[in-house]
Amino acid sequence: MIGILSPGILKIPRLAVLLGEPIVSVHPFRAPAGLSAIAGWGRKRTAARARHYAQAHSLPYLALEDGFLRSVGLGSDDPPLSIVVDDRGIYYDATTPSRLDALIRQPLSAQQRQRASALQSAWQAARVSKYNHLPAHRARLSRPYVLVVDQTCGDPAIHLGSANAECFEQMLGRALAEHPESQILVKIHPDVFAGRRRGHFDPRALAGMERVRVLSQDVHPVSLIANAEAVYTVTSQMGFEALLWGRPVRTFGMPFYAGWGLTRDTLPAPAWRRPVELEQLIHAALIAYPRYLDPETGQACEVERLLSWMGLQRRMRERFPEPIRAIGFSAWKRPLLRQFLQGSQLGFAPSVSNAANGETLAVWGTAATLDGAETLRLEDGFLRSVGLGADLIRPLSWVVDRRGIYYDPSRPSDLEVILQTADFDTGLLARARTLRQRIVRAGLTKYNVGAAGWERPRAASRVVLVPGQVEADASIRRGAPGIRRNLDLLRQARRDNPSAYLIYKPHPDVLAGLRARGEAEEQAREWCDELVPDVPMGALLDQVDEVQVLTSLTGFEALLRGKQVVCHGQPFYAGWGLTTDQAPIDRRTRALTLDMLVAGVLILYPTYVSLTTGRFTTPERALDELLAWRTDGRGLPWWRQAVRPLLGWLARRRD
Repeated sequence: MIGILSPGILKIPRLAVLLGEPIVSVHPFRAPAGLSAIAGWGRKRTAARARHYAQAHSLPYLALEDGFLRSVGLGSDDPPLSIVVDDRGIYYDATTPSRLDALIRQPLSAQQRQRASALQSAWQAARVSKYNHLPAHRARLSRPYVLVVDQTCGDPAIHLGSANAECFEQMLGRALAEHPESQILVKIHPDVFAGRRRGHFDPRALAGMERVRVLSQDVHPVSLIANAEAVYTVTSQMGFEALLWGRPVRTFGMPFYAGWGLTRDTLPAPAWRRPVELEQLIHAALIAYPRYLDPETGQACEVERLLSWMGLQRRMRERFPEPIRAIGFSAWKRPLLRQFLQGSQLGFAPSVSNAANGETLAVWGTAATLDGAETLRLEDGFLRSVGLGADLIRPLSWVVDRRGIYYDPSRPSDLEVILQTADFDTGLLARARTLRQRIVRAGLTKYNVGAAGWERPRAASRVVLVPGQVEADASIRRGAPGIRRNLDLLRQARRDNPSAYLIYKPHPDVLAGLRARGEAEEQAREWCDELVPDVPMGALLDQVDEVQVLTSLTGFEALLRGKQVVCHGQPFYAGWGLTTDQAPIDRRTRALTLDMLVAGVLILYPTYVSLTTGRFTTPERALDELLAWRTDGRGLPWWRQAVRPLLGWLARRRD
């Protein structure tokens, strides 16, 4: 059991998981029984009390610090997803050996060396840094350039790294002298841009220096490091990251990665540091030394898992321009929009008339936008929630489309381009197959509502399902060139299948009173053998032979289960050789396998945001959360039940 004196440290979520032992709050004048160690935060002055307490009670002192792959946001915003635990010193204190120093010196097995090398490649592919919230640097940089890294004043890593404020001026001078033909790019620390700390360089003074450029915006450092001719640091972690990118590094203090023969150092190395290979440094600093926390499960994990998750955050955050003007979004959708477009700065406007030329616009569905404006069109995804969108149930997935939107076949959407052109490699197809099998096995669909049971009639040799839709929906207006009414679809299904057992399932929004019933839909019972209003769609699909649809997502969900699907409209899953199409789309010329369709529709196209973290996630994790959500069994909150009649009245007026 590890004792903690600092209230701030005790607030770190899942600290006991990171430490691998239970933790307990310790009063300065009482020592609980069973303590194995006392932990404090590094070598900060605020940790002196913990160090003295450990010494007084003959207990080991464990110095804690953030790991080198810490979080998405800054420390003031996000808790750490990795920490280091050092029982000898702390990595940024070059005056005494640390646990990291000992780990770096250890020889590696062939397997460990291979893992370190693979981790270096994965780090580059993920394009991560210690913090990962900042936008990428998009402007072109004059090359060649040398990157000079500032740090915050008072950073203990400076004086404990055998450096001082004068080292920063020396570093800048040497960079100018040693690279007379290069631009010198000065990177200011994120906390300085955030207004929390002071740096060692005055941006106004640097602006007047020839060949020196200060970044005017705080940006993610990866592109700066990866394209630099060399990286100059005092003790910043960016020097370590530069080594991961294979860049030459010049140091003016003694950071943890200096003195090992991997950097060009101004200061002599401590006696305990000797030349090693880069793989030894990587293995020690990223594998052996830190402890990692899986942000989605809350359990301990390996660095590769956190790196993969952080890489997903970076890829998703870099998809769109930083400033986006969101048009016409309700107060309820605005927080969701911030999550699904995190990484961009959002401004909101009630109508497109409030937008300026040149702005990237975000709209819902097929809403009007400015001619020529780059437009992001958003809609619900295909694995959405446990509950109805019209009931204001929070979605797990949306789609964000730059070309059109998946249910509008009048022009190609991002989804159609993916399905028409993507290279579906064997790994992606295997992933799609596993995802499809899990969805079918779990009985999941888009909304996952309904509680009644249903059994296929024993005498029925063939059962055909017709799902109802909201007739005012844009998917019918845009994607149904012939039949547009539920009743007409049902009649056509009966004409096509005179001897089949025909069942009709009204749309759940209509059943809930949240959307208007279709024209003459009350006559549906006359054209089918059975109405199945409250049966979960997954349970129905398992028992039918065929589904006849206009544009309903039910057709796609039926394909997942190997059912025959007849499309009377032009949904996104039609035209690829998997459905019987009554209204073909000539430009869809590629024949897809079911797993190709699933890969495009459920993996490559949607955006998933975790209920647990509020960050981007994978479809596999979204599926886990949907299953947990459904198992939880909580019904609609009372306040949403209370406003449901009002929501229904407003929606029916809109219809």
